[in-house]
Amino acid sequence: MKKTILISLITILLFVQCEKESNRFLIQKGAIGNLTKSTPIKQIDSIFAQDSIVWLNPINNSLGIQGEIEIFEKGGKKLLLLSPENENDSNSVITNIQVFDDRYKTEQGFNSGSTFKDLKENYKITAIDNAINSVVIYLEDSEIFITIDKKQLPENVRYNYTTKIESTQIPLEATFKYFMIAWDVDDEITDEN
Repeated sequence: MKKTILISLITILLFVQCEKESNRFLIQKGAIGNLTKSTPIKQIDSIFAQDSIVWLNPINNSLGIQGEIEIFEKGGKKLLLLSPENENDSNSVITNIQVFDDRYKTEQGFNSGSTFKDLKENYKITAIDNAINSVVIYLEDSEIFITIDKKQLPENVRYNYTTKIESTQIPLEATFKYFMIAWDVDDEITDEN
């Protein structure tokens, strides 16, 4: 009897731990893991207490955390790059996130290691911007946007910066150069009112 109770408790603890770990990497509207679009930059150290935090633009003689922040796992794997709305204000919220680790994923399993085919199967594309070396793809009802290097595109569209690029011109096997999340601060102010 005691053995059964002990095994049940261990199973429950393992299940809870696995659930916490999967939530840590879940991308949802307005949140990525425990980080939300209303989280001030000064709380980053407590949210990522188990990870290594690197401030890219530390400001001398400043009070609190300021500037862009890179998050690494203790083993050295780069997870995220966080950009605040105002780098000089420790109460500022994060507005842009670059995701490096493919464990961060949406409920549909979409992540930085996905392909353009995965994107098309899970999201509706609202716009494609033609930049100099890449195309930027915006998704309907999503804060995620993707950048694909033009080296992966057919040569007839690769060098023309003024042409409108259609989704049919992007190979399904194209991988992502950048997997980004953008939070609009104005939306946050509206949500709170």
